[in-house]
Amino acid sequence: RKSSISSLNGLKQKLRAPRSINQRANTVTVTSQESEAPPPLAKARVPDGTPKVSPLILPSRPRRNRKNQTIRSGFSETTMSPANFILPLFVHGGEEDIPIDAMPGVDRLGWKTGLIRVVEEARSVGVNSVVIFPKTPEHLKTECGEEAFNPEGLAQRTFRLLKSKFPDLVIYTDVALDPYSCDGHDGIVADDGEILNDETVHYLCKQAVSQAEAGADCVCPSDMMDGRVGAIRSALDAAGFTNVSIMSYTAKYASAFYGPFREALASAPRPGSEGRVIPPNKKTYQQDPANYREALREARCDEAEGADIMMVKPAGAYLDVIRLLRDNTTLPVSAYQVSGEYSMLKAAAAAGMLDEKDAVLESLLSIRRAGADLILTYYATQAAKWMQE
Repeated sequence: RKSSISSLNGLKQKLRAPRSINQRANTVTVTSQESEAPPPLAKARVPDGTPKVSPLILPSRPRRNRKNQTIRSGFSETTMSPANFILPLFVHGGEEDIPIDAMPGVDRLGWKTGLIRVVEEARSVGVNSVVIFPKTPEHLKTECGEEAFNPEGLAQRTFRLLKSKFPDLVIYTDVALDPYSCDGHDGIVADDGEILNDETVHYLCKQAVSQAEAGADCVCPSDMMDGRVGAIRSALDAAGFTNVSIMSYTAKYASAFYGPFREALASAPRPGSEGRVIPPNKKTYQQDPANYREALREARCDEAEGADIMMVKPAGAYLDVIRLLRDNTTLPVSAYQVSGEYSMLKAAAAAGMLDEKDAVLESLLSIRRAGADLILTYYATQAAKWMQE
């Protein structure tokens, strides 16, 4: 018991002992740090002549959610990454790349040379999806476009080559007859100028199956023939390609923005001849730019027939149609920033009228904001690089 009392007395003496020099120094140091805190921030100067007013009594000030980059980033409603891009590529059967005058920075690529280089570059920045457009030699073009389903055609050879070098590359295709037709139309043309629907669909099915056999991941009918999605789905399934997807050009408009593309492939409608009418445009099968509700009708048909993805083309002038499809389907929606859109941006930037980087990224973000999951754009690789900066 005496031992316990002694220990307790010792503890009391320690508690009553004065602080050590180090303890007092620490206290002084803390007091000194507090005294060195910066003063309150002064209000920024405003220009002379700025009126003095009482604050507006506002229940909501939306600008509070935009006042700095951190806050803006946290509230950003739309995101975009290279995974959202599909890179369109033109190929030809030669070795050297051939510049396309109407599309600065875009070439017809040698299918065994330039194509491989461009795909490697795209993949290095995260763009792993491409769509291939072959430039068919003139001597192989016919009225019915049979080269479209030649197993040794340029498109089919290109798909096999790409899959051998990049097995995980996602390859989209173009299913239509215009690159293979001496008449320049997406379908077979009768002598009176009618674009034959059902006969064309028969060949489109053969073309889609040949593309699947060559390694395509997703076939993309761009022809706008009635009933082609269901027919192609049946043909693919019957051939054992149940896992090959269909991205339908659902709302493809008869647009003025396709001109540079048709130069790239020499696929514009040709003049007729005596006794044979060749329509000068594609208005009997592509949609009227004046029409909005018609796109919804096309979308309902394509979804019922088995489309996996639905596309709007062009993109920039048809953001309302992209939103229409987005709000009326659970399927992914894609949009094509077409050659004319690309060339306009290039021309404006070259003339010093626009900052190319800012304008391009804004245009792509607007397409995403409208509801597109995927964007086909010739800027895919460059945009991905800019997004890494």
